[in-house]
Amino acid sequence: MYPFASVEANVGVVEVFDSRLLELAEIVHPQKIVPATVEFVDIAGLARGSSFGEGLGNQFLARIRETDALVEVIRYFTDSEVVHVDGSVDPQRDNETLATELVLADLGTIERALPRLAKEAKKTKPDAAKYELAMRLQAWMDDGNTARSFDFSDEELALVYDLHLLTMKPVLLVANVDEDKTEETPLPINGIYPIPISAKVESEIAQMDPDEAKEFFEMLGIKESGLIRLVQAAYQLLGLMSFFTAGEQEVRAWTVPIGVKAPAAAGVIHSDFERGFIKAETASFADYISYGGEAGLKAAGKLRQEGKDYVVNEGDVMHFKFNV
Repeated sequence: MYPFASVEANVGVVEVFDSRLLELAEIVHPQKIVPATVEFVDIAGLARGSSFGEGLGNQFLARIRETDALVEVIRYFTDSEVVHVDGSVDPQRDNETLATELVLADLGTIERALPRLAKEAKKTKPDAAKYELAMRLQAWMDDGNTARSFDFSDEELALVYDLHLLTMKPVLLVANVDEDKTEETPLPINGIYPIPISAKVESEIAQMDPDEAKEFFEMLGIKESGLIRLVQAAYQLLGLMSFFTAGEQEVRAWTVPIGVKAPAAAGVIHSDFERGFIKAETASFADYISYGGEAGLKAAGKLRQEGKDYVVNEGDVMHFKFNV
């Protein structure tokens, strides 16, 4: 809300709410429940000129170059006491400002890299291809286009990866709305409907215990925290899913890419699990709940033994066997 209000970025680790963890815990009675998490890097608001260092904008932009995705928070709320840097509330204009600043920042990155790439181009064919690609990409973005709208081949994507271009990243739009608008659909921006969140409401929720938060939701007519919606949308945007482990010590959600195979999923828990993978005892979440846990699954013949080629499904409950 206040551009350049702080030099430092705020880094927050947010738990991914998943009610399935509570259902598993009712069966297993673990010592603790561990949800999956998403890390957010929150930088100060950008205004015109940020890409050139206006208001320390370059420092902020550098902090988000290695993130997996961007969340663009656009002002929709109408508090007259919070002055807008451009004088009025205009989501479409603000989104265009963000887009322009990110494109300009990427053009600066490419411009700084070109002298180095030109020297390296004389060494090998891949280096020459990378330099030629950077030149084409620069021309494309000079016309105001984003890097992600460029028609890359798979090989070309690999060549530009280490530039960490901001406009290569997938984007989520968030509308920072008035307190009483969190359950309404915001006006779209370029055909995209942002996720409605009230930063003021979320700030208040963060200070409450679960029971207080529940009463607060009921008072405002809110079904769930906007932060939960944001995290779930981030999961979808990044092509991620969860599988579970359930035991006496803990019930835990693990984050993996959609389409991952069992050994790689095991490696998320520990590298030894992947290196020495033998098999994965697996059940769907629905079966695990329906049959009351491992004993019921075994009795019903529903506990599957899956090998190295098994593609993990969303919500699988898994126990890995390995030998190192």
